[in-house]
Amino acid sequence: MPSIPDPVPDPDPVRRVPRSEVRRRLLAAAARAFAGRGYDDSRLEDIARDAGFTKGAVYSNFGSKHGLFGAVLAAGSDAENDNLMAAIRHADADGAAAGVADAVTAFAARAVANRIVGDVEHGRLGLEFAARAARDEGTRAVLTPIRRAQRAAAARSIAEVVERTGARPAVSPELAALIVHCLTNGLSNEHIADPDEIGAAEVERALSAVLSALITPGPGSKDAKGDA
Repeated sequence: MPSIPDPVPDPDPVRRVPRSEVRRRLLAAAARAFAGRGYDDSRLEDIARDAGFTKGAVYSNFGSKHGLFGAVLAAGSDAENDNLMAAIRHADADGAAAGVADAVTAFAARAVANRIVGDVEHGRLGLEFAARAARDEGTRAVLTPIRRAQRAAAARSIAEVVERTGARPAVSPELAALIVHCLTNGLSNEHIADPDEIGAAEVERALSAVLSALITPGPGSKDAKGDA
């Protein structure tokens, strides 16, 4: 009987892992590294090794260290928006008694406040990347589309709140999104700088005040009908 030759090992084992899984594992490893060591002290070799790949996998999936860092921030922002929209829909379902628009803004403010206080590392990463973008065009080229996507997502969320509640917006969803986006980033920075004074309660009150001014019950809204 002829002998069966030993299988030839695949010279590139990364190909056997789906690209989506490669990206997921690299993002998870990068998030741990950046949060623990910061941008400058995090090495791509270490991140790739932690994820089970070579440094080439980082370049083929994210292009650069800037691109990987930006992808970490973008993934966190997407998760935040998904959680916020879930909170808004939950408030819409349960808020008839208290007033739908009021319930939605309260839920949204609480969800964002809990995120800011509960995930300080994400706020620190965003602050670090923004400071770097002010001095480096390559970083700014990565950060700018992320910020634009964040504002667009916020505008869609606000437009959905207006449509679902029948509220009357004080300004366009795009302008409201810009205001809320800047306020959220500012509150995150203030909490990082002074967590004893700027905690979850203060963040929630600030967001509630602004959201209530931007989204008020309209004459045909569910809130107005409930008060009639």
